[in-house]
Amino acid sequence: MIQTAEQIDHLDAETARNFLEKLPQHIREAFYARAAAIEYPVEAVLESAIAASLDPDALSFADCKPEVLD
Repeated sequence: MIQTAEQIDHLDAETARNFLEKLPQHIREAFYARAAAIEYPVEAVLESAIAASLDPDALSFADCKPEVLD
């Protein structure tokens, strides 16, 4: 079965901001810095970090944008 974009659940920006507000400042700043460095929304970076902590084989931004590693 092919899924459309509407069927895939992702972390929305408001939920990510609410979550990040509860983190210590240095961790929150690191998320925002990483998002800026790789030019992705912070909610995508947060979702990727959560996925990677649950599954070390999860897709990461290095898989999507290999030029960032240079």
